[in-house]
Amino acid sequence: MASVTYANVFKKFGDVTAVNDISFEVADKEFLVLVGPSGCGKTTALRLLAGLEEITSGDISISDRIVNDVAPKDRDIAMVFQSYALYPHLTVYDNLAFGLKLRKTPKAEIKMRVNEAAGILGIEDLLERKPRQLSGGQRQRVAVGRAIVRDPKVFLFDEPLSNLDAKLRVQMRAEISKLHQKLQTTFVYVTHDQVEAMTMATRIAVINKGVLQQIDSPQVLYDTPVNRFVAGFIGSPSMNFFPAKLRKDNGRIYVGGKKFSVPIPDERAASYEAHLGKDIIFGIRPENIHNPDYVPPNIHIEHATAKVDVTELMGNEIFLHLLLGENNFVARVDPRSEYTVGETIQVAFDMQNFHIFDAETELAIR
Repeated sequence: MASVTYANVFKKFGDVTAVNDISFEVADKEFLVLVGPSGCGKTTALRLLAGLEEITSGDISISDRIVNDVAPKDRDIAMVFQSYALYPHLTVYDNLAFGLKLRKTPKAEIKMRVNEAAGILGIEDLLERKPRQLSGGQRQRVAVGRAIVRDPKVFLFDEPLSNLDAKLRVQMRAEISKLHQKLQTTFVYVTHDQVEAMTMATRIAVINKGVLQQIDSPQVLYDTPVNRFVAGFIGSPSMNFFPAKLRKDNGRIYVGGKKFSVPIPDERAASYEAHLGKDIIFGIRPENIHNPDYVPPNIHIEHATAKVDVTELMGNEIFLHLLLGENNFVARVDPRSEYTVGETIQVAFDMQNFHIFDAETELAIR
């Protein structure tokens, strides 16, 4: 088993800085997910750990051993790629055994490891098939199995589910999570899908433009994002943002912009005294905007008026796309709600669950 440490790691491609001074530690047996939009540097960070890219500056350590100059084959890691990278002319058994044969592992041990991995993944009956005879999910299991037989210190996953259909992605998410629990090994997993990150990770590292924005547990990222980027990236549908100002009226602090103004509960108001009159960004998640007729108990609500632009019936809920002045925003409301496009309605903001960000720095104001 192993921990992984990034210490002030930079990676430049010419004038482009793909990884910009990243530092964090992955604990032994942890499931860490690197998440961010396409081109943010998360895959480059993973490839630096694997030894597939050369570090420009900084250090990467596995189990307290700096591996900057260690060959990929000697780092005791195993990587699962987005493309599976199976050998089409080999059977599943031979695909699983290939790396062990290169290392001249005894045949009896190869057979034991392959059968053990196949048992863990439930692919024992596929060992004599070739990749073209497998479904996408089965190929993914074989690719994971090829990593398992290595018995590495660290598993690396580079967007392994992006080629699967939606239903199979959900299934494979659960299977990879169960696999981590069984193997009790360190996992570092890259994805652009924040739902994958939220459902699988012990901790999530959010990266944007090569810079580590925040690293913490999924719930902490959801509840207390450090800036607007993290707030907007974590959560689906993403958080709504409104340009606004803070003002004081009759002893109460209000947050408002064009066409809306709502009071902040007294227990939170003191935090914002220093920002009165300044430009801020008011953030609230779709799940914290309700139909006033179906408000959950024991929450503090304030009303705003909006116009219905689009309705999306999801079965267990309705996504309302609404217009409030020049702002478009989304509410997740009770499925019993009945709204028509073009209708002007009242919505209830849960004012126990909102966020305020500095308009200039986009950092959260606590």
